[in-house]
Formats: sequence, structure tokens, C-alpha cells
Amino acid sequence: MTLTLGTFAVDPPVVLAPMAGITNVAFRQLCREQGAGIYVCEMITTVALAVRNPKTDKMIEFAPDENPRSMQLYGVDPAITAKAVRRVVDENLADHIDLNFGCSVRKITSKGGGSAIPWKRNLFGAIVKAAVDTAAPAGIPVTVKMRKGIDDDHLTYLDAGRVAQEAGAKWVALHARTAAQRYSGEADWEAIALLKQALDIPVLGNGDIWEADDALRMVRETGCDGVVVGRGCLGRPWLFADLQAAFAGRPSRAMPNLGEVAAVMRRHATLLSQWWNAEREGVTDFRKHVAWYLKGFPVGSELRRAMAMASSLSELDDLLGKLDHDAPFPLANLGQPRGRTNSPGKVFLPHNWLEDRDDCTVPQDAEHDDSGG
Repeated sequence: MTLTLGTFAVDPPVVLAPMAGITNVAFRQLCREQGAGIYVCEMITTVALAVRNPKTDKMIEFAPDENPRSMQLYGVDPAITAKAVRRVVDENLADHIDLNFGCSVRKITSKGGGSAIPWKRNLFGAIVKAAVDTAAPAGIPVTVKMRKGIDDDHLTYLDAGRVAQEAGAKWVALHARTAAQRYSGEADWEAIALLKQALDIPVLGNGDIWEADDALRMVRETGCDGVVVGRGCLGRPWLFADLQAAFAGRPSRAMPNLGEVAAVMRRHATLLSQWWNAEREGVTDFRKHVAWYLKGFPVGSELRRAMAMASSLSELDDLLGKLDHDAPFPLANLGQPRGRTNSPGKVFLPHNWLEDRDDCTVPQDAEHDDSGG
């Protein structure tokens, strides 16, 4: 059965996870050219959207051919969430809204946001319902992304899944780690299976999908209806071609040589320059991607360093020309983690946050106006 999102068929059942500073128009276009799915913009804060923060208004741009346009919102106050979604509806800014309840960084959780919110089940439900009720007249589906809970002693995902379903969310995506785990250890796919058994709406799984075959295995082992891919596609937008092939039952997988990777790197930098409407800003933004693209390839440290300091397309061209374009894809890299990895850590919460699960009070100074995480 095909996964749907409102009137949109999601085939293959694959979603690009929002990543701060990564999933802008340029990167989404690069990935969309590889395969179909849902491609979500960077995390947007509801208060910044509501007050028309100029930086945020740049981040909510979509390409003319993006369909559906998927926007992820982060908020702590149901009233401000409704105001932000009202702007999305009135100005036709997006076709799909995803709500972030998975962020685990200190500046978010210490104010009661992100992965801290589902512990307060009534507040969580009120935020989801505010978004759903405001978006519904325009036919805009609302989905939820969350973690297992704050830590192993404060798990929330089964409760939160039921609350989100009751509030009208079209699906729930579970990053199968706690906030305390951050990006460490292994994702608990068994939790995805338990959530799938508990809900009637679709459940999507997230965590440790490094290759297309991991996605098939997750679906097979958990029964989930689709997958959310984050760090696995860093420096590898062609992972979405692999995912398209995998879900279609085709064995083909992209194994580009270094010359083919160089061509993708050049296109990525070009798309970023176009989005920024300034070559220097685009190439500077591209620098963070260099190490991910070159991971495992035989490229000397000096050349890597120079590429990560490039500030023009001509400079980047010169450096890309120095690569061994015939170098084969590093097979040893397959299945290896990419992007952020860190150690488990303390989750910072507002004072007395854990005492009353039914308290619906919005934490003081909880809202952030800096989108992107």
C-alpha cells in the first residue's frame, strides 16, 4: 500500500529529515533530482515565522517545481503555533507541515522545547491540535517527528504517538533514540515496531539508515510505513537514487567514482550560489560539505583543506581538477555512520519540568526566533 500525505502519494516512502544549515533549497534540489519522496526544509521556529523574521523568510523559500513543499515548524506555545500556521495558510507558503518534537540541543530543551515537550502530554497535544485545526481548512496535512523520550527513565513515544493521532496528525515519525542519547549508540528499531503496533496512522522510522538496504531492513523488521533519512545522505545525495531503486525492487546502487562525485560537488556549490544570489556566500556555505563528499576517497589533507577554504567557483574548479577522477567509490565506507556522532549527555530541562506531566503551562521565554536549530 502506498504511503500518502493528504493528496500526495509518497512513493518511495522516503522523507529527507530537516537538518540545520543543510536542507536548504539547493540541497533539496540536488536530492530531488536523484529520486522521489518528501524533502523537508530546515527547522523553522513558529515565532520567527509569525513575526516575519527576514532570515527565516529566506529559509522558507522553495523551488518552483517543489511539490509538495514541506516545512518543519518548531514551537512551544499553541497560540503562536496557530499564528504561524495561519500565515502558512493565508500566504500559501507550504503544502505540508511537520512539527519538530525531536530536537535535543540544550538551548531548546532547557526552555521546555523539542524533545522535552512530549513529557507534558497536554501541552504537546495542544500544540499539535492548534497546527492541525489551523491547517485543516486549507487541506494542509500535519505530521509529527519525535524521539523515544527524554531518557530511558522518561520515555514518551507511545503516549505521544496516541496523543498526536488523537489530535489529527497524519503520521508520526520516530527517531529511535532518546534526547539523552543525542546521536550516540544505536537506534532502537524495536521502539519503532512497538509504536507501529500501537497506532492506526502511519509510523515512519528514523535512525541508522546509512544505506538503502538499511531502509528495507527497517521496514521489514519494524513494519513501519516509511523511513526518514538524515545524516546518511550527507555528501551522498545519490542515496535517494538508491532508495528509489530499493523500494522498487531493483538491485542497482550508485557507486560513483571520484570524478562523478566531483561533478555533484560542483553542482551543489552552483545551486548554493544561485540560492544565496552571491557566489562567495554559496561557495562558503558549501565548505561544510567537502569532508562528507570526500570521505573514504584517496585525497590528500592539503587538497581537502584547500577545498574547505575555497571562496569562488573558479577556485573550486581548479581544486576539483586536481582530484584523481578515476578513483573508485570506497566500498569500505558502506554502512558507516556519517555526520554528527557524539556521546550521551544530560538533558537540560526547565525547573521542576518532570514533576507534573499534565501541566499545560507554556514555559517562560520558551520561544526562539532563530530558525534552523
